[in-house]
Amino acid sequence: MNNKWVRAAIPALLIHCSIGTVYCWSTFKEAIAQKIGVSTFGTGWAFSLAIFFLGMSAAFAGKLVEKNIHKSSLIACICFTVGMIGTGAVIQFMHGTPALICIYLFYGCIMGIGLGVGYLTPVKTLMLWFSEQKGLATGISIMGFGLAKAIATPIMERLQNAYGISAMFYILGTIYFVMMFAGHILLKKPEGWVESDDKYSDFKLSALLKNKAFIFIWLMFYINIHCGLMLITYEKQILEATYVGMAALATIVAVVPSVTAGCNALGRIGYSTISDKMKDRALVYKIIFASCVLATGFTLLLSSMGNGGGVYRVSIIALLMIVNLGYGGGFSTLPALLSSRFGMNNISKIHGIALSAWAVAGLTGNNMSEIILNKTSNGGERTSSHYAYLMIATVILYAVAFVCSFFTSNEKKQADMSDDIKLVH
Repeated sequence: MNNKWVRAAIPALLIHCSIGTVYCWSTFKEAIAQKIGVSTFGTGWAFSLAIFFLGMSAAFAGKLVEKNIHKSSLIACICFTVGMIGTGAVIQFMHGTPALICIYLFYGCIMGIGLGVGYLTPVKTLMLWFSEQKGLATGISIMGFGLAKAIATPIMERLQNAYGISAMFYILGTIYFVMMFAGHILLKKPEGWVESDDKYSDFKLSALLKNKAFIFIWLMFYINIHCGLMLITYEKQILEATYVGMAALATIVAVVPSVTAGCNALGRIGYSTISDKMKDRALVYKIIFASCVLATGFTLLLSSMGNGGGVYRVSIIALLMIVNLGYGGGFSTLPALLSSRFGMNNISKIHGIALSAWAVAGLTGNNMSEIILNKTSNGGERTSSHYAYLMIATVILYAVAFVCSFFTSNEKKQADMSDDIKLVH
């Protein structure tokens, strides 16, 4: 069969549902640390490196993806699964610092490259097949990336309990190879679409990096990821500090992460689909940042009035849901927003360069949270008042991103500029 579902949507989901399991890191990071005999802080850098290499490999893979999606999808399949299986082997046969370094290599570097190339590969193909519904198309695929955590987490926990941490990596690495290889075989651009010859390509990186619309889009995207990571990676701890001493604590901590993971996935399909109905797709980002500013500001206001009330506790959960919705929506709306500004011919290159923001945010988001919490708690027990400082930082940054959204220019203005910046045929 040669249609948009078989040649674009299904292979995109097979690839993204595999690589999206990188966000399951918290499920097994402590088990890895205990098994190889290092600190959880040390192992945490494996995740940061994976996100960094995801963003940077995507930034440099655009040319390859434009030229040959089958080569890029195969590279993604091999790198991601070698990273998974290699991590399992390191855990089984090595110990201490050498094991940690090898985990950085396999999980952080090699798997991270597979993540970046795999994330980027199906996006343009989806937008070509779904030319009238670009937001819906990218939302379907990137929703798979968001849903992967919710699907894989319980499976990983069962595999760990039944067979051990190393076997979990072996089993899942094999399964993901089959899924990604199937996606690699099925993925195909529409008949009649021919990529422009690089020799005559009008893409100029220097022009893109000087383009004000792209700079502000990059900043918006970076801030959204940075702020999302600041709160999402401390979701469990924020809930524990908010509901401390309550009988419902265990239930809240168990249920809410699944709800917020669902919001992450819903934001990916919802916001991008809504953007198809909008004259200017940047309006979606205005909605995302405005809702995050309002939700964070309201929660901070309740915190300043006394943080023990039921309304405050509910507002924390609502805030985490809204942040996750916006976090996911920012990812899925980005490709369609970029195509509305710069056209389709070089979209993989432009999208890849924009994803470098993800690489930077992967290093800054978690670490800024840790710095703020260490400074405010002085190494002592962290309470809900300490996590309020994270919210102060995020509300300021979300406000900055909201302002940036007004400087991305609309489609008409950008089209008028295209001849000058030489990004569109």
